[in-house]
Amino acid sequence: MVAVRFRRRVVTGLVALAAAGALTAGAAPAAVPGGAPPTAPQRAGHLTGQAPCPGQESFTCATLAVPLDHSGRTHGTLALSVAMTGNTRAPKGDLIFLAGGPGQPGVPLMTRIAGIMAPALGQYRMIMIDQRGTGAGALQCPQLQKEMGSSDLTPPTPQAVKDCAAAIGPDRRYFSTADTVGDLDLLRQALGARRITLDGVSYGTFVAERYALAHPDRVNRLVLDSVVPQQGDQLPDLTTLTATARVLRAACAATGCGTDPARDLAQVVRTYHNGPAVLDMITTYEFVDPDYKGVPEALHLAAAGRPQTLQGYIDGTHEGSAATAEQLSQGLHASTLCADYRYPWGTSDTPVDGRAAVLDRVERKLSPARTWPFDAATATRNGFILSCLDWPREPVPAAPPRHQKLPRVPVLLLGGDRDVSTPMEWLRQEAKMAPLGQVVIVPGAAHSVQSRATSDAGRQAVYDFLLRG
Repeated sequence: MVAVRFRRRVVTGLVALAAAGALTAGAAPAAVPGGAPPTAPQRAGHLTGQAPCPGQESFTCATLAVPLDHSGRTHGTLALSVAMTGNTRAPKGDLIFLAGGPGQPGVPLMTRIAGIMAPALGQYRMIMIDQRGTGAGALQCPQLQKEMGSSDLTPPTPQAVKDCAAAIGPDRRYFSTADTVGDLDLLRQALGARRITLDGVSYGTFVAERYALAHPDRVNRLVLDSVVPQQGDQLPDLTTLTATARVLRAACAATGCGTDPARDLAQVVRTYHNGPAVLDMITTYEFVDPDYKGVPEALHLAAAGRPQTLQGYIDGTHEGSAATAEQLSQGLHASTLCADYRYPWGTSDTPVDGRAAVLDRVERKLSPARTWPFDAATATRNGFILSCLDWPREPVPAAPPRHQKLPRVPVLLLGGDRDVSTPMEWLRQEAKMAPLGQVVIVPGAAHSVQSRATSDAGRQAVYDFLLRG
């Protein structure tokens, strides 16, 4: 699973949630008429139109023209927005900060992220980019957007998925992570950099890893915050399900809640068959409070036959997940995941007929021990799976060899021990693929350590890592 947890909206009442979480700041760009990505008449691989960023005048914004199809077989170009700090002769070169999703833009976050990264910016020029299909070029799928908002776990309706794929059309095949990697290399060239440093958060770590695997000689160092493994492409992935028990028990021990939230959670799922909704609520609530205060009590009440409080948390989470495509595009999210990932039925190059039967068989074979405290339906009937179950058949890009390790460059792998979205088990899995990896796990922190942790330990580790040597 790729975790998409960047929410900003605040839900008042029963649950106060900060949606768009770690990395959302500033107004969203205007929608593109008709929902199509903007085209760029400029020659691909060049930055044009440099000017102060609207509303963020201390930074320079420009447009990067990239080919729709990096193979050249299909014509067309896209215009991607880029924001940069002004120190073009920074001693340590260029640092590209990658936002999450897939589906979240980068340019609107420039002020916030530059503030977080300020201790390192005397040595680096920082750049953020609206990855293809995001921001002003967001892929527009109104019904899917309405149903899922900024969530990646809310199960969509089959019709919303089919309508989304039809609205984007055949060009949806050009919005994979491999295409974004190609865009990043054109950005590197346009910046005049021989090598770049990448700092990615959540899905941004996946992009950074895939870039380093594709271009090992063009990377100086990597910061991977809230890590998605480079080969985390086999669904269903059960790690987030089973890690929930560890995280809730740790939070309960820290706050003295006096119950066993993992056992209560298992009883709730058995009783109400609401696993995807509960998992979605928990992975969202970590942005509000990594101690998950109130959640164990709600689970305990529901396990005892009083589900009203828990349902209030679930409803509040769903309300708080509302987001426009410009904030987090579900069209891009589906296009990317369906191109990148392997599912029980295979890939998106597998015929649609027969996929559901394969998924049913996989669900029946999942033992309770493998999914506890959730159930098999939570693993197979969440938004990650169902967004691609009815996605049309199309070619998919080749993935890197499974044995290929990251290049021998310094890699900082950063995470929080209360993160359910991208649990530290994933971080340790990816650490095995980093020959020069350094692991920092911040106690009590949840998703997006650089942006959201109350402790400065993770941020200081990033500064020390970037400024070393």
